[in-house]
Amino acid sequence: MKPPKFDYHAPRSVDEALGLLQRYGGDAKVLAGGQSLMPLLNFRLSRPAALVDLNRIPSLAYITEQDGQVRLGAMTRQRTIEFSPVVKERLPLLREATKLVGHLPIRTRGTIGGSLAHADPSAEYPAVLTALEGEVVARGPKGERVIKAKNLFRTYLTTSLEPDEILVEVRMPAMPAGAGFALEEFARRHGDFAIIGIAAMVVRDGPRCRTARLTTAGAGPVPLRLRAAEEILERDGLTDAAIEAAARRASELVSPDADIHASADYRRHLTGVLTKRALKRALGAARG
Repeated sequence: MKPPKFDYHAPRSVDEALGLLQRYGGDAKVLAGGQSLMPLLNFRLSRPAALVDLNRIPSLAYITEQDGQVRLGAMTRQRTIEFSPVVKERLPLLREATKLVGHLPIRTRGTIGGSLAHADPSAEYPAVLTALEGEVVARGPKGERVIKAKNLFRTYLTTSLEPDEILVEVRMPAMPAGAGFALEEFARRHGDFAIIGIAAMVVRDGPRCRTARLTTAGAGPVPLRLRAAEEILERDGLTDAAIEAAARRASELVSPDADIHASADYRRHLTGVLTKRALKRALGAARG
């Protein structure tokens, strides 16, 4: 398949890129890693008048730690995240999730900003951003605004980003020292999008659970925080009985759609199974 005709622009700055988006009045697409957009173009499921390629803007690729947050430029490659010492030390859940993203060629080109802006609910990064209560920075003609994860994802492949805005930075709070974490997912083949995934983080306080985070991938149109399941753990601790109860509650909280890959009932069942598995593994990694 060949893509439809489009104008191509490779700006050297964010301001230049924003000017191009304004010129096309919402009929241009931003090109980051291209791992999702290019297939859509080739199958002619997307027909933009222009592509605005961000790959020649070096200021959009970085990983820094500031004010208790790890900040990642939107054009930071997934392969860079996978081997970043800062991410390994401060965001180990993000590092684990990155290893599950596609295959090596995809991670070499794919970017964190592109994945989040694409907003596939089965992808790993939206689930991690939601679990860690992260945020993104969007820049547009009116300046910058910060969007919390809970306000970013609207529905399938849709975010609250405006057509003339560019996602320029991703911010995630550094995980507490000694936090246990896991990302469990079930896919038909390694590298496929998850039929269901569960991102988990627990912080122990002796026999109690000070903090629990559970977020789904693939269980609906957006990543879902399983707050009622988290509350069971924060109330009852990390005993086997509490983990069993949280897993059962997790399966009750989701309302997944059915498709050619799995029925809604199967996805609900997987939610409970993977929640239990993720919590067990996170508990094994937790210290404190």
